[in-house]
Amino acid sequence: MSKKVAQVIVETLQSAGVKNCYGIVGDTLNTFATCLSRSDIKFVHMRHEEAGAFAAQGEALLMDRLTAVAGSCGPGSLHFINGLYEANRNRAPVILIASQVVRSELGFNFIQEVDFQHVFGGCSVFCEMILTPDQALRKTVMACQAAISKRGVAVLIVPVDIADSDAASEPPFRVHVNNPVIRPSDEDLDQIADILAEGTNITIYAGSGCVDAHDEVVELAERLKAPVAHTSRGKDEIEYDNPNNVGMTGVIGTESGYHAILNCDTLLLLGTDFAWRQFYPDHAKIIQVDIDSTHVGRRHPVNLGVVGNIKDTLRALLPRVAQREDAAFLNTYVERHKKALKAQAERATPGYRGKIPGQYLTSIINRLANQDALFAADDGTPLVWMLRMVEANGKRRMFGSLLHGTMATSIGNAIGLQQAQPGRQVIALAGDGGFSMLLGDVLTTVQENLPIKICVYDNGKLGFVELEQKGEGLLPVYTNLTNPDFGKVAEAMGLWGRTVSKADDLEGAVAEWLEQPGPALLNVKVEPMELVMPPFTAPEAVYGMAMYSIKAVMHGKAGDVFEMIGENL
Repeated sequence: MSKKVAQVIVETLQSAGVKNCYGIVGDTLNTFATCLSRSDIKFVHMRHEEAGAFAAQGEALLMDRLTAVAGSCGPGSLHFINGLYEANRNRAPVILIASQVVRSELGFNFIQEVDFQHVFGGCSVFCEMILTPDQALRKTVMACQAAISKRGVAVLIVPVDIADSDAASEPPFRVHVNNPVIRPSDEDLDQIADILAEGTNITIYAGSGCVDAHDEVVELAERLKAPVAHTSRGKDEIEYDNPNNVGMTGVIGTESGYHAILNCDTLLLLGTDFAWRQFYPDHAKIIQVDIDSTHVGRRHPVNLGVVGNIKDTLRALLPRVAQREDAAFLNTYVERHKKALKAQAERATPGYRGKIPGQYLTSIINRLANQDALFAADDGTPLVWMLRMVEANGKRRMFGSLLHGTMATSIGNAIGLQQAQPGRQVIALAGDGGFSMLLGDVLTTVQENLPIKICVYDNGKLGFVELEQKGEGLLPVYTNLTNPDFGKVAEAMGLWGRTVSKADDLEGAVAEWLEQPGPALLNVKVEPMELVMPPFTAPEAVYGMAMYSIKAVMHGKAGDVFEMIGENL
């Protein structure tokens, strides 16, 4: 019997390093699924394709390897779209096998026919259809190669009649995985060194592009006596074992990182594409190093922008940089950061009348979790508390939707992380809105026997959205959530489940939850009036919160205002 095209695709994925494929089977995917079942690639049966895309992204980013998702024609593959936007923005090497209706019906608005090339064009680095059996191997190789080398999503569209066809004899195309050295020219490196030599108060701002470059960044910072601020996505790489660390900037950052950047005269941007221009200094000379040339100078004008891998670039730059002795600027912001961390720790305490603030809950999880735990948080307050309260140590990793800003990533990401590393502790910090949005894939943790630990921050509302509305001087609308007891829901779904509402019971409950051998869910009734305090208070935010308070009192909600003040001040 001759080999089917679907088998060629599966064999190529396996040769490219794919270990897991996430999705839901369906009519046009059946031949591919059958071939997959005979391979070494595991098919992870999800309950919703969007969660499958989040899972594939988590695995791809953690393991730095190509990961697959597969969907049936029409709605099946369309369900991946939000998760694939997330993966593509996070530069995760993911490939979608999007099965399609038979070629003879394309263009006739056939049942479940969707123009996938049009749909996925905005969230992929490669999107092509296999038109004939003798294209199968070459196009699958091209798709894998693009996802790996361009760091993004590749979409391979496979009409069902192509998948079922006998494979043609093709030349032996194969996927090449390599790690080239990429750095600026010697002339550019000399120019960087000259600008740094002229600077007096230098700050380094490090982003996720500093992966594997921790030691080089720390060495350069010590040589320049420069404080190192980092983005939220750079936390894992930069925060730990870094005496020059001054924390994050941005709305969820600390005032030490914020002011270290605004008050420098020379700013070195390393692997960051931080989007908000108001957090950049207007008077400083700015140098930017990024692996993607399209990132250079697109957020704020820079004096010198160069393309390079951060590790390769710093290795070549360090011999050109002289050791400095004056550490006054550095010491100022390191001390401010220590004070900020102390104040943050002091706020992480039980609330008024035994209530549970989210940052207190997260501080306990941080203390009791394994030193190499993997954390995945939903966008909103769980993500903020993770980034502020969970300590990076060079072993832990943290995942959240920091570029796409979508809800409901925590469970999907956690599934991919646990599937990739079965013996490692994986903790999902879920908001009640995000958790209930993709609730079905909690069943995947049971079906696949994944011992993920899920903590639901149950404040009965879309908390971060409500904060945004209050900050704009508005009374909150459409943010309330009517929730069941998620602890009992978990038990009904086959997990260990428990709900906690009093601070005195919290630490014991967290310890018991983390000790469970299988999937477990801890539902915590967190304080709904807790605020996320930014590193600075803008006048418009003060005005907006004042206007909210006045409107709340006038609408008979004075109790909410007093509770908010009492809980946060």
